[in-house]
Amino acid sequence: MGGDDVRRCVDEAVALLARVPDPAVAVLDTDVAGVVWHVGECLHWYGHDLLVGPVDLTAGRWEPDPAASYGRLLTGLTTWGEVLARVLDGADPAERGFHPWGSPDPAGFAAMACAEVVVHTGDVAEVVGARWAPPSDVVTATLARLFPGAPTDTDPATTLRWATGRVDLPGRPRPTSWSYAAAP
Repeated sequence: MGGDDVRRCVDEAVALLARVPDPAVAVLDTDVAGVVWHVGECLHWYGHDLLVGPVDLTAGRWEPDPAASYGRLLTGLTTWGEVLARVLDGADPAERGFHPWGSPDPAGFAAMACAEVVVHTGDVAEVVGARWAPPSDVVTATLARLFPGAPTDTDPATTLRWATGRVDLPGRPRPTSWSYAAAP
């Protein structure tokens, strides 16, 4: 997985998120705008975390700007997606970065970025009643990398949402806890 996968997921997610009529609609423990900020923050930190190597920078996180418009948040999501994609494109496949669940290589960071975009855009789509189908091939690759034990005989986007505890899959218990298999 790489930069082009991140670009595809971000582009398709932003196309849906830009059509949300009210970014203040509640989603999980925040609102749509908060989800957009969170995903942008994840992409931002994945780029940093890969660039600086296996150094824990979690003490340096920042807070959202409460005055940021929804359009500015969408621009941030698009921009951080492109920054991460460029970092991934230029990274040596053997590089490692920091993540609490392991030391991912560039493909691991790409998979985690795609998972964040797909899962959280799915959260928004579900709440606002929008239809959204992320790129199936990218989601399949994301599942294979981050959830290698996940079922392969079901819709990939639904399976990713199941693997992260969001939806049920017929005949399978919903996970009550999960983590990415981020490191190779």
